[in-house]
Order: sequence, then C-alpha cells, then structure tokens
Amino acid sequence: MSIVFISHADCLKHQMGAHHPECPERLSAIDDQLIASGIAPLIQRLDAPRASIEQLELVHPLDYIEQIQEATPGHGLAYLDPDTALCPDSWNAALRAAGAAIMATDLVLGGQAEAAFCSVRPPGHHAEHDRAMGFCVFNNIALAVRHAMTQHALERVAIVDFDVHHGNGTEEIFAGDERVLMLSTFRHPYYPHSGADSHAPNMVNVPLPRGADGAALRQAFEQVWLPRLEAHRPQMLFISAGFDAHVEDDMGGLRFTEADYAWITSRIKEVAQRHAAGRIVSVLEGGYALSALGRSVVAHLKVLGGF
Repeated sequence: MSIVFISHADCLKHQMGAHHPECPERLSAIDDQLIASGIAPLIQRLDAPRASIEQLELVHPLDYIEQIQEATPGHGLAYLDPDTALCPDSWNAALRAAGAAIMATDLVLGGQAEAAFCSVRPPGHHAEHDRAMGFCVFNNIALAVRHAMTQHALERVAIVDFDVHHGNGTEEIFAGDERVLMLSTFRHPYYPHSGADSHAPNMVNVPLPRGADGAALRQAFEQVWLPRLEAHRPQMLFISAGFDAHVEDDMGGLRFTEADYAWITSRIKEVAQRHAAGRIVSVLEGGYALSALGRSVVAHLKVLGGF
C-alpha cells in the first residue's frame, strides 16, 4: 500500500507556554521514532498547504474564523480557554493542520495514495463549529470529512476516534448527519465530560472506565463498531488518531499499548479494503508521553503502509 506522511515545520512553531503537554516536541518524537524504526525511507513525506478561508468555512462560520485570526497575538500568548492558547505562529500552524487533512483527502481520493497520515498540531477533535477548546482550534478531521463529501461527492464515510478524550467537537458537527458514522472509545468520566449520553443515531460511543486496557478496545470494535461499519459500508474511513490512551501516558488513565494501536489499525484497514478501496486518512490528535507517542505512531503507520 502507498502511504503519504503530511506535516509542516509551521506546526512546530505553535507554542502554548512552558510545560504545556501539547508541545512541539510531540512531532519531533514521531520523527525520531520513524528514523529509529527504519521505516522513514519507506514513507513519502509532503509539506502541508495552508487551508483557505473558503475551506475552513466548510465547517466553521466566517465570524469564528475571523475571531481566531484576530485573537492571534503579535507577541506572547492569547488564551481561548484555560487550556488553549495562541502564539504569533498559531494561525499559520492551524491553517497547515487543516490543510494537511484536506490535502490527504484529495491525495487518497485522487488515487495518488491509498492512505495518508497527518502529523500536525494543533489537534482538532475538540473544536466545535464555533468554539475552540481542549488544545484544538479548527476541527481538522471534520474539515477533511466535509471536503470529501462536498468536493468528491462521497455519500457514506466513517470516523474512528480512539483518543482517550471524547471527540465532542466532531460529534457536535456531525450529529444527526446520516452520511457520517462516528465510532469512539474514550475514558469516562473524563474531559470533556461528554459522549456517554449521546442520542444521535450516527454516533456510536463506547465509554471506558479508568484502567481499561486493549481488551476493552477489541471488545468495542468487534461487538459494537464492526456491525455498524458493515451496515454503513463507508466509501472512505477517517481516523482521529489520539495516542493518549497509552499506558505510559499518565494523564490518560487507560492502558493501551502499541500492539493495541496496531490491532485496531489492522481492523480499520480490513473494513476499508472491503468497502472503500482501502482509502484511509488518519490525523494526529492527542498523545503526550513522547516516547510512547512516537512508538505508537510507528505501529499505526507500519500497519497502514503494510511495512
């Protein structure tokens, strides 16, 4: 399988203050592990473009986009919520992160690659259509999905989100849209304290208690997600790839390992091969234990790329 890896140096310039867990070193840790694993030469790397305002408007209203641009400071930090800040380089980084997801979608649907991984920050799945939160500014995965449906006329897509936190923003954007099947595992109760009582029929959430391990992830996929995926027959699959449920990620409180991420990726890939000509776009979300993050992304990419 051909796979592309999309990132940009601008994503390293987004800073939210000393000791903030969502730090530039996250992307560097991924690059380091790609080299150490030996798969770096096997992956085609591409620079992410900036998303246009028109592309951002697929999900976010213009007044919100302008609010983010105007809030970007000339120096220092500007806080959007207690955990989410902008620095002078954050606007460009956020445009690159969104642009990467859109570019990945075009490449996969255009046949230039079967799968794509976006190593970008800021992450996106907490961003609602008009609200930044949880380290997220624009909802990268939602933009990719909406682009696939509006520009490529896809009628059925699926999003798999295995981040330790519920992707409340993605759910808020797509709840009730029968074209989009969203499947999530996340720790509950935990930030952002949502998802356990979702009622939209296209949202398939499996809350997990603190300490849950890979067996719970496997059970969620086999017993809950897979029947819904087979019924939906998605024409493309999108992954909100958060790796903060790893056992070494102290903040998360779950106990996944690299083997679990490889397993879930293989199962998603099987569904994609049955229904979607293998087409997958994966976008980085959380993951804050740097070594575990890098190793987990490598495990994910080895399966996606068939290495």
